Amino acid sequence: MLAQVEESAPSGAFRKHLPDLSIPRFTSMKTQNAHEYAKVFKEQKIPPWLHALYEHWLELLREPFKGVTNDGNVRSGQFQLRDEGVPIETITAAAESVFGHCDPGQRQRLILHIDSPEWRTWSNPEFLLSHKGLRLDELDCDLRDAILHVLKSTLSPEGYKKTRSAMQINHYLGELVDSPAVCNEFSYNFVIFGSPSVDRPWGYSFYGHHLCLNVFFYKCQIVISPWFTGAEPNEVDQGPFSGTRILTREERLGLQLMQSLPRNLQGKARIFEQMVDPKMPPGRWNKDDQRHLCGAYRDNRIVPYEGIKVTEMAEEQKSLVSAIFEEYLMYLPQRARGVHLDHILSFASETYFCWIGGFGDDDPFYYRIQSPVIIVEFDHHSGVFLTNQEPAKFHIHTLLRTPNGGDYGYALRPLIPAVEQKFINKW
Repeated sequence: MLAQVEESAPSGAFRKHLPDLSIPRFTSMKTQNAHEYAKVFKEQKIPPWLHALYEHWLELLREPFKGVTNDGNVRSGQFQLRDEGVPIETITAAAESVFGHCDPGQRQRLILHIDSPEWRTWSNPEFLLSHKGLRLDELDCDLRDAILHVLKSTLSPEGYKKTRSAMQINHYLGELVDSPAVCNEFSYNFVIFGSPSVDRPWGYSFYGHHLCLNVFFYKCQIVISPWFTGAEPNEVDQGPFSGTRILTREERLGLQLMQSLPRNLQGKARIFEQMVDPKMPPGRWNKDDQRHLCGAYRDNRIVPYEGIKVTEMAEEQKSLVSAIFEEYLMYLPQRARGVHLDHILSFASETYFCWIGGFGDDDPFYYRIQSPVIIVEFDHHSGVFLTNQEPAKFHIHTLLRTPNGGDYGYALRPLIPAVEQKFINKW
């Protein structure tokens, strides 16, 4: 059963790591809007470690899309067209209603070609690295609410609640660092790919700091992948959004799984003992992604299987794996979630679980569950805005990928019947 609300009250543990707002980073950020902030980042290359990663992302974007794999070879035939019961008429109507609130310039910016490479230019830092579509905090309330209605029509009720909670936590971060023009509840971009339709493929991307959703539709079938959800801190302890907290169930279920394994399987699953381990090969950790492998621009990454197979686990642990998958599928409407979960569980013999870090109740950690049809990652991070030098439980990154070409619905696209090509001139 999916949790409808987060399970515990905010702890406030992050407060002892609040930054000094008098340093130049924050005095400058306070005076900038999102476009100015991104321009300074690109021109001055500060911070250098993140700018270097950004340049690497641009190099990755030059490669044609292939998809995440475990060995560099795409396995075909993993995905099929199917009826998942998605309310496509409602979603399409919601998307079309957005156009009624747009002026001609906004409508032109809002729509890109279904095959546009801009699908792949989402990113989770607060910097507006790729400005496409419409940014919600620059819109009037009617247009912004119409876009939010597209999300609400698409996602499950609990998935939409999680989305709005992530946005509200981002607003709270903006208050904590006194930079609301860069980080706020609506500092997210929305762009449509293709033309909203009940019987032809289309989709959209909704992305910004710590929340990125890529959604593809064909008839009553849906792909929400890749997606990224994070938070720093992952809770709000004061103000109008007080009590909001996210990503604790993903954390608790992962820890429960690792702690429930017998010692020999814990040893096999644990691929590195330390969160930044001297045994890690070059590139296994970086200051931005830290331990997770499948974030922004990593569309073609090779991620070898690591850890233990789910088939080595007892039934109790297999049930926990299923619960983790269901939590990561929360954004999907209920019927589609069930269809996706059944498909994922059918690959149990090729599903692997791995772990980094300790597994005491208070330890930060990373885990990944991976098969030919899904990758989910969970990672506790050190501070970006907050000052904790070591990973902490109040800064979390989670993400989902669909390997073997499944991201952005690419694996489904060749299966979709083509529009009739012949033309009969009646004149």
